[in-house]
Amino acid sequence: MGTQNESIAILGGGNIGLSLAKGLVKSGKYEAGQIIITRRNLRAIAELAEEGYQITDDNVKAVRYASIVVLAVLPQQLNILLDAIQEVVDPAKHLLISVASGVNVSDITNRLGKDVQVVRAMPNTAIAIQESMTCIASQNASSENITKVIELFNTVGETVQIHEELMTSATALCACGIAFFLRAIRAASQGGIEIGFHAAEALHMAAQTAKGAAELLLTNKSHPENEIDKVTSPKGCTIAGLNEMEHSGFSSALIKGIRQSSIKAGNLYVND
Repeated sequence: MGTQNESIAILGGGNIGLSLAKGLVKSGKYEAGQIIITRRNLRAIAELAEEGYQITDDNVKAVRYASIVVLAVLPQQLNILLDAIQEVVDPAKHLLISVASGVNVSDITNRLGKDVQVVRAMPNTAIAIQESMTCIASQNASSENITKVIELFNTVGETVQIHEELMTSATALCACGIAFFLRAIRAASQGGIEIGFHAAEALHMAAQTAKGAAELLLTNKSHPENEIDKVTSPKGCTIAGLNEMEHSGFSSALIKGIRQSSIKAGNLYVND
C-alpha cells in the first residue's frame, strides 16, 4: 500500500474525510499528493492544498483520478452524489468505501446500476487523533479489498470486520457511543465540582480516570466487573456510589440510549 500508484478520492471534506486523509499521510502509507479531497466550499479546505493534498469541488474529476473512492457525505446527501458520479464509476477500476450511516452496499450498487465493489465503514470522531473504533462490512468486496480497507482504517485507530446487518448497531455503539462516554465524563466532572474541585481540574481528573478505566480493560483483556471488584471493598465508598447510581438507573439509561440510537441510525437514509 502506498508504494503503488494508488490514489484515493475522498468525496466530502468534513471531519471524518479530513481525519482519514491526515491519518493515511501521518502513517506514511500515502503521500498527500495521492489523495484528492472534494468539498463544495473550497475555501474551507484551502489550507490542505498548501500541505500537498489535491482539492477540488468536482466529484466527477476526483473519481476519474482515483482507484479508491471514499463516500464521506451524510446519508441524506448520498443519492445526489451517487447520481453525479454514476457515469464515471468503473467496476473494473474502483473500490468504493462508504461511511454513510444506514446505507447498505446494495443501496449503492442499485443506485449506480453497476456491480462495483463497496465496503461500508463506520469510524467515530476519535479518528481525528488516530483512536477510532471503526467497523467495516461488505457483501461483494474481495478479501484483498477488505484487507486493503482494514489497513486504511488501521492508520487511524482499530478496525474490526462485522456482518453488514450489524452496521447500524455499530453506529450506535461506536459512533454515537463517543458522545455517551463523553456525557458520562462530563457528569463525573460536575460531581467533582460539587465536592470541591475547580471545573478544569475536575474535568481533567474525570477524563484521565475514564481513560485509565478503558485502558485497564483493553490491556488486561478483563471484564469490567473483574476490575470493579478490585476497587469495591465491603461497606466501602465505591460500592455505595455504584449502588446509588444503579438505583437511579445508570446502566439501564445507557442501554436504552444505545438501543434508541440504533433504531434511529437505521432510518437516516431514504432510498427514493
